[in-house]
Amino acid sequence: MLETKRCLVGAVHESDYESIKELYLNVEVRKYLGGPRKEETIRGVFNDMLSPEENCWYWIVREKKTKTFIGVVSLDPNDVHQEIEVSYQFLPMYWRVGYATEVAQEVIRYAFHELQLSKVIAVTQMANIPSRKLLERLRMKLIQTYYRFGAEQAVYSIEATETILLD
Repeated sequence: MLETKRCLVGAVHESDYESIKELYLNVEVRKYLGGPRKEETIRGVFNDMLSPEENCWYWIVREKKTKTFIGVVSLDPNDVHQEIEVSYQFLPMYWRVGYATEVAQEVIRYAFHELQLSKVIAVTQMANIPSRKLLERLRMKLIQTYYRFGAEQAVYSIEATETILLD
């Protein structure tokens, strides 16, 4: 289990399905991620989280104080760039209070220190300004843009030799 100042970041369990389903059905959460998912697709994604392939790590994020589910975070190979990508989704009521920043920061630290990765990327839509600002707070650099899924995508990167924001 990973831990931040305010969050617990732990393994996915069968009992987490309803929380993940709520996240993947949320219109706001899925605005820049292709829209809400169908239930059969959610079940497939959830099964992948329960039994990840090699080079894939999925975690449930809970508020430390209340143990309430607030989102998910992952490290897995990006299908375009073939590099490990950090991804995150949080319920809207937990946006803009720093949870995603502190969790993504800890997961990137884990990638560099525990998994010994040399680089981590993140991909978001150019239009997703809050996510882009989060990545920039982590000192990730915009390295590429391209058009996919009907929108301009932004690829950010950070290398293990670079320093990420500590607080």
